[in-house]
Amino acid sequence: MSTAFPTLSLAQASEFARLGLANVRREYPHLLQHQLNGAADVRAPRELHPAFYGSYDWHSCVHQYCILARLARLFPDLPEKAEIDRALAENLTPANLIAEAAYLKEPGRGFFERPYGWAWLLKLAEELTRYQPALAANLAPLVAVVRSGLLAYLPSLTHAVRHGVHNNTAFAVKLAIDYTRVVDDQELKLMCTSRMAFWFGRDANYSAEWEPSGEDFLSPALTEAEVMAAVLPAENFSRWLSRFLPNLHTGDPEKIFTPVRVSNPADPKIAHLIGLNLNRAWCWRRIASALPESDPRHERARRAAVRHLDAAMPLLSAEDFNRAHWLASFAVYAMTE
Repeated sequence: MSTAFPTLSLAQASEFARLGLANVRREYPHLLQHQLNGAADVRAPRELHPAFYGSYDWHSCVHQYCILARLARLFPDLPEKAEIDRALAENLTPANLIAEAAYLKEPGRGFFERPYGWAWLLKLAEELTRYQPALAANLAPLVAVVRSGLLAYLPSLTHAVRHGVHNNTAFAVKLAIDYTRVVDDQELKLMCTSRMAFWFGRDANYSAEWEPSGEDFLSPALTEAEVMAAVLPAENFSRWLSRFLPNLHTGDPEKIFTPVRVSNPADPKIAHLIGLNLNRAWCWRRIASALPESDPRHERARRAAVRHLDAAMPLLSAEDFNRAHWLASFAVYAMTE
């Protein structure tokens, strides 16, 4: 099998862009995470979240905007580019984002979307900084709330969250680090990198028997390895990886090299495993890029990335909203980042 990683084509980018545009404007069905502080808080999603009311839930809407900005930047000839620009300008207004920031400041909402949605919000700020800096400036009030929250949350978190769903610490911090490097936020970057070293620096002999759980969409092992690749110098990362997954060069543990079978893609929770295969492809690709081509782990990681992407892509669906509202974002990042 070729180890050449598939390239996102203009046709695929166009398909994902159309899907993203439909998602961010679709208010219902909606899964609302919302603390009611009084009767006046009983409101519709668009009233509560004027910027991020679509795509089933708040964090999915945020990462759909991420891919819209990313696709418009990476594909200047994208047929949907003008419509993307309109959608960004119409929804990511100063007034809407001030309202989103105010929501997070209300009593009892300091943990809203922490840390997964926060991390995707910083990823959106990164994408907009690269694509449309004026819109990134509109995000500033909301970014300030999330940034302050992370600076308080990370040092108070005594143990990293290592499971394969939303609260996974390594995945969130990796997205935050990406943001800090684009905007040169040294304070948040230092906090993120120091906490990664604190939590994961001494990890060794990871057992793949611990994953996956039946509804994972993140790989605990590979998200940790990916964030350590971002934190450590190349030689130090190579040594750390040798301790963490000591037999990686032989293709062991086999479980994390082998795509996960998805028994029922139409089941919303079982379909998380499609996301897991995409996340593994994303992680394996970036782990490979952190290793020299002369390292046998580089080739194994590249092959694993291709296998996982090949297993996931046929299961994406534009018709099934349970899959359509989020999986495209994982596919776009797996294929472009």
